[in-house]
Amino acid sequence: MVTLYSSPSTHSSGPVASYSNSSIGLYNYHHNKQIAVSSILSRKFGSLQINQKPFWNAVRMQDGAVAIPPSKIENETPLKKLKNGISPVAPPKEQKDTIDFDSNKAKSTVSITVVGASGDLAKKKIFPALFALYYEGCLPEHFTIFGYARSKMTDAELRNMVSKTLTCRIDKRENCGEKMEQFLERCFYHSGQYDSLENFAELDKKLKEHEAGRFSNRLFYLSIPPNIFINAVRCASLSASSAHGWTRVIVEKPFGRDSESSAALTRSLKQYLNEDQIFRIDHYLGKELVENLSVLRFSNLIFEPLWSRQYIRNVQFIFSEDFGTEGRGGYFDHYGIIRDIMQNHLLQILALFAMETPVSLDAEDIRNEKVKVLRSMRPLQLDDVIIGQYKCHTKGDVTYPGYTDDKTVPKDSLTPTFAAAALFIDNARWDGVPFLMKAGKALHTRRYSKEIPDAYERLLLDAVEGERRLFIRSDELDAAWSLFTPVLKELEDKKIVPEYYPYGSRGPIGAHYLAARYKVRWGDLV
Repeated sequence: MVTLYSSPSTHSSGPVASYSNSSIGLYNYHHNKQIAVSSILSRKFGSLQINQKPFWNAVRMQDGAVAIPPSKIENETPLKKLKNGISPVAPPKEQKDTIDFDSNKAKSTVSITVVGASGDLAKKKIFPALFALYYEGCLPEHFTIFGYARSKMTDAELRNMVSKTLTCRIDKRENCGEKMEQFLERCFYHSGQYDSLENFAELDKKLKEHEAGRFSNRLFYLSIPPNIFINAVRCASLSASSAHGWTRVIVEKPFGRDSESSAALTRSLKQYLNEDQIFRIDHYLGKELVENLSVLRFSNLIFEPLWSRQYIRNVQFIFSEDFGTEGRGGYFDHYGIIRDIMQNHLLQILALFAMETPVSLDAEDIRNEKVKVLRSMRPLQLDDVIIGQYKCHTKGDVTYPGYTDDKTVPKDSLTPTFAAAALFIDNARWDGVPFLMKAGKALHTRRYSKEIPDAYERLLLDAVEGERRLFIRSDELDAAWSLFTPVLKELEDKKIVPEYYPYGSRGPIGAHYLAARYKVRWGDLV
């Protein structure tokens, strides 16, 4: 949830108007809330002409603001919109080098290897996303998918495992079953250790058999714990890189625990890969609502002139889950809610929201503006942070366990499951405007009733096509960690005890005092 609150209008008359606060709330279209606002606008970004299609998210407007009537929305699936070019972008240099060759599709192929194929992320997200891309015809004509993990498994066993998670959720056509069978026939498995050059060399032989002499491009998705990233990258780079085409690696978060560990991870990755081969994935940036922030900001003449401290009093980013760790606390306890959600997901959205107009829609121009915003921000202070941890709570006949009741969590853990923070951007546009973040588990409500369906599909498609706008660059990651590392270190060194809040509540009382300090209230309380 992203909410903007404006300063009282100086042009309104009457006591009520002079003290009212305008607000704009962004909602996902699945909820069918408020008024759908759509516009077909054209705007030049550098040398690119953009004809923006209507966006599907609803925008709430109060205090008499005029909403443009919704225009007719084409009956297109999200993936068709991606393929048809909803966001026209000039292809990056790496992609331009292969365009002429790839025009002859019979001579090129893409091999996608999911490293850690037996894990939950691969089963629940990555393989279903790849099938969705195939179902909509977004993958190249010639492609192969390999699962790679330490588990012993045959091709048939992999296909059986994957088939249980595939759905034709976009539109249930009559050929759904046929499409699944065709997709599964393209899926294969290779068992190996993540630190074995020999095992990756064996994978390379299998990939070459399926590539059958075609011009080969290879994508590796690292769906594995961060402590084995480097081993897998080293082996894939040295033993299984493409000899002629591109080789790219998608890296899942967490990207370290602080500035030092993040920098060390980046240095290690760059021993074997160039920066343009590394795709650091943040699936929140693939959500349609986040994508539409740029549309709302830069392609809408209503909002662009108002997007500054003169008209916006505060900006809020709210992440809410109505469930706890419940048996999955081992990973979470090592990171906590600030590292898990705020330092990456919410800060990335903030950068997209607050950045200046990029020179063009080229990936590097957009990422340059995001880095400028992050470098303009004050390092987070302990006084501007509230942390909490959920405790046991009984409601009716149901008892909900506390965080430390989870058997995978130490009984004396001080890891926060909730955090609220006030951040500031020291530049001319946003000087003095508090950017309030709030994120927590085991709260009273959830932001999304279910995962936005096309987030992973969008990012996987971008990685295949070499589009880097929604992936995190190393200097961007450094700037993000520099904001949070000092306060994280202080919290841990001083062993700050989190404020306890009941499972299913609105979180710690301290979060309300934090907002009140800046004379605002949290948007989800309205």
